[in-house]
Amino acid sequence: MTLRSDVAELLAEAAILDVDVEDAVADGHVRSAAYQRVVLVTAASQSRERDRAIVATILRDPDEMASKTAVVALVDHIAMKATGPAGFRQWSAELLPELNRLRTDAFREFIRRRIDDWLFRLTVEEGHVPTPSELAKVTDWMQRVLAERSTSAAVLALLAESGSTRKIRNIAKNRAGSRELRA
Repeated sequence: MTLRSDVAELLAEAAILDVDVEDAVADGHVRSAAYQRVVLVTAASQSRERDRAIVATILRDPDEMASKTAVVALVDHIAMKATGPAGFRQWSAELLPELNRLRTDAFREFIRRRIDDWLFRLTVEEGHVPTPSELAKVTDWMQRVLAERSTSAAVLALLAESGSTRKIRNIAKNRAGSRELRA
């Protein structure tokens, strides 16, 4: 496969007709923007059958930053639609082998951490109240997401006490006083 054929295939499969393949191949910014559009179409689909192949194709791109960014966006979109950790765990397990296409260890690890963060959030949304040691294993980003969006008084109390940054602790403490929380 060539970069040109990969880009053409992704665009055609996503029915994105207004991106010139030659421009996308020649310009990494155009290609990265095209990948983001492909990710949106892919995530909006009811079927998850082609996700691994799409990720594999994107990860063949020599611009690893653009491909990592697109895969992270797909992970985020799918996680936000997930109804629980079990389905997301199965979906992400199918993608993990494709991460070996990335030459940069830090990019592989970043995507794995993002998946772990989402699995953590999904278990919290199902009612699990994490321990301080479990909370310490997730990124500051996910702790902030939880502080900003959780409706669990117990989770917010934990974040107010054990959040990794002052900002996270303050957000959680301020939200813990909200009347929109569940026990």
